[in-house]
Amino acid sequence: MYKIKLPIFEGPFDLLLFLIKKNEIDIYDIPIAEITRQYLEYIEWMQMLDLEIAGEFIEMVATLMLIKTRMLLPAPQSEEEGDLVDPRQALVEQLLEYKRFKEAADHLRVRREHHAREFPRHVKLLRRQFESPAEPERLIEATLYDLLTAMKQALDNMPKVTIHHVQTIKVTLEDQVVFILEQLKQREYLLFQEMIAPIREKLRLIVTFMALLDLIRLGMIQAQQSVMFGEIRLKPIGEISMERYLRLRDQEIPLGQ
Repeated sequence: MYKIKLPIFEGPFDLLLFLIKKNEIDIYDIPIAEITRQYLEYIEWMQMLDLEIAGEFIEMVATLMLIKTRMLLPAPQSEEEGDLVDPRQALVEQLLEYKRFKEAADHLRVRREHHAREFPRHVKLLRRQFESPAEPERLIEATLYDLLTAMKQALDNMPKVTIHHVQTIKVTLEDQVVFILEQLKQREYLLFQEMIAPIREKLRLIVTFMALLDLIRLGMIQAQQSVMFGEIRLKPIGEISMERYLRLRDQEIPLGQ
């Protein structure tokens, strides 16, 4: 199976923050057992999809398991005040620090985009702004974990087969790239659920998802949401053709170039 390498791969703290937001959890009171279970589910999904997983993800699993073990043992007391030490405290402090830096980076990115809209480089862009006074819909970029969540929901919603007939399904990554590109032609965007609606086989769905990740990696598609954890829109970027896909894949051009 074709191996997907994502240069925009989020790290272990991104996954933790994603799960905390998704489950509406108080960051100061993380249910370690449940978060560990969900964290392992996402790791298994990434491994099943043959995604490259950095060692930091496995290290985070070990950290979560260690915290879970310590929470089952009698809690030690602080030497200074005699207060009980929460085994989650160090992880929470790391998460909060990471969250501050991530939010600062997002704030700078938004300011840069706003500045680019206010002071466009080309006259054509300026003219287009005056001709279109309506405020465009603000979209946020969907993360890898948003895509994995949508994929998991799609698989969970597939009809359960009780009687299995042995049938060979021949499907390649290139086949499903063509499948996605055909749906995107002459479209401003395509909803993820709309894209996968015609698919009935689990294997074909998995290969389609891998093809989508590859198209995102090559900068041919951008995954967006109007709200956090909302429906995922797949927006074509530039020329949508199989020829361009093969050319970019062979050249291994980084995302966005």
